[in-house]
Amino acid sequence: MQSRLEKLSFDEAIRIGKRVLDIESRAVALLSGRLDQSFAHAIGIILSCDGRVVVSGIGKSGHIARKIASTLASTGTPAFFVHPAEASHGDLGMITEEDVMIALSNSGESAELLTIVPLIKRRGARLVAITGNATSTLAREAHVHLNAAVDEEACPLGLAPTASTTAALALGDALAVALLEARGFGESDFAQSHPGGALGRKLLTRVRDVMRTGAAVPSVSTGATLSEALFEMTGKGLGMTAVVDENGAIRGILTDGDLRRALARGVDLARAMVEEVMTPSPRTISEDRLAVEAVEDMERHRINGLLVVNDDATLVGALNMHDMFKARVV
Repeated sequence: MQSRLEKLSFDEAIRIGKRVLDIESRAVALLSGRLDQSFAHAIGIILSCDGRVVVSGIGKSGHIARKIASTLASTGTPAFFVHPAEASHGDLGMITEEDVMIALSNSGESAELLTIVPLIKRRGARLVAITGNATSTLAREAHVHLNAAVDEEACPLGLAPTASTTAALALGDALAVALLEARGFGESDFAQSHPGGALGRKLLTRVRDVMRTGAAVPSVSTGATLSEALFEMTGKGLGMTAVVDENGAIRGILTDGDLRRALARGVDLARAMVEEVMTPSPRTISEDRLAVEAVEDMERHRINGLLVVNDDATLVGALNMHDMFKARVV
């Protein structure tokens, strides 16, 4: 016998998918027209909170609550998830009078939440409820109620939470973003919470973190021969070498490009001195600058490497684009 999956045509599958997306997009769109002073009040309560935001829910609402807590925490609002059933068995001790709880329940009658609500309020914590029923017990008990009601679920049986969980998730995102903007939370703040991510690497990695130092830095003195400089370039593998005076101050740089140009001029590479071929006053970058700025500098000037200097303009390191790729800055 053919399975239902085998009987389902491509056109029917696409039709079902579009119907689900249409229902859920309408559910989210309706939230916009429903936002009122309650939303602003919820933002005010959270902003004035001296503790943390505790997000809770059970079942599918619990999964949405976890995601909302994670989004809040990563956008400047300290938050964590507490399972309402576990709260009744000891985890309630995590919640203090300085905290705000956001409780999610589509029906607003989840027994596990209603059991702990009186205890939370007795501690002095503020309660924000997100439900699909404005007359529910949870909505009435909350200091602020945010209405996430939907006209219908995408599930044809009207049983599996689909549009309702999408609406609650979108409302949680609206809270997080409004709080983010109210706090003036910016890219550098976000990077502090995401040091392992791409943005974190770009905004936290400094030139000193990726540059080559010590014996790995190609360098010759101003009195060196071109042959000596070529030997240094080959040994250090950066395709360049710094040319420095007796005090370590940079006087020039020798690159593969300088060698090609010297050959084009007919310079005798076997007898030439490095100062005859080098580029004087090369571009440098401070070790305190962001690594991403080094990348931008190299791309802007179409060069593959940079010499790194300290506050005294003394050579302390070198890097090239390969180092940036290795550090995953680009």
